[in-house]
Amino acid sequence: MKLTGKAWKFGDDISTDLICPGRYFHLRSNLPELAKHVLEDADPEFAMKMKVGDFVVGGNNFGLGSSREHAPAIIKIAGISAILAKSFARIFYRNAINVGLPVLICDTDKIDIGDEIEVDLENGVVRDVTKNFEMTTPPLPKAMLNILNDGGLLKHIEKHKDFKID
Repeated sequence: MKLTGKAWKFGDDISTDLICPGRYFHLRSNLPELAKHVLEDADPEFAMKMKVGDFVVGGNNFGLGSSREHAPAIIKIAGISAILAKSFARIFYRNAINVGLPVLICDTDKIDIGDEIEVDLENGVVRDVTKNFEMTTPPLPKAMLNILNDGGLLKHIEKHKDFKID
C-alpha cells in the first residue's frame, strides 16, 4: 500500500484535546461535522487548507491525553492518509490502527510543512520527494496491516466474522 500527499507539520505533545477540541463535545455523535475542526487548536486553518491524502507529521508523544477514539477517527474522516511522528501515545496509536488510520514512527526532523511525501506501508519506507531522501520505519506487524487493509478493526471483524488477525 503506497500513499502520497503533502506534509502538515506539528510539534511535540500534540494532545487529543488539540486534535479534537473539547468545545465541540456536542458533535461527538456527528464525526463528519467534528472532523471539520480537526487540529483546530494546533493550527486554526489546518482543516480548511489540508487536502485528502495529505500527512500529519508530528514530533514526540503524538496523541497524548484521553483515550477517546474521536481524535484519530476525525483525522481519518478529514482525509489524512497517515500520521508520521517520532513517537505516539500508546492508546492513540492503537485507536488509530483500530479506526484504519496508519501511524508510523520515524525521525520527522527533516520533513517540513509542504514537502511531498510518499509512504510504502508494507516495506516501511518514507520518501520525502521534495528533498529527495528516504528513511525507514519499523514495519507494522502483519496483523496491523491486515486491519488497515480492511479499513479498521470493525470492518476487519465483519469481513472475517471473528477476531482473526492473521
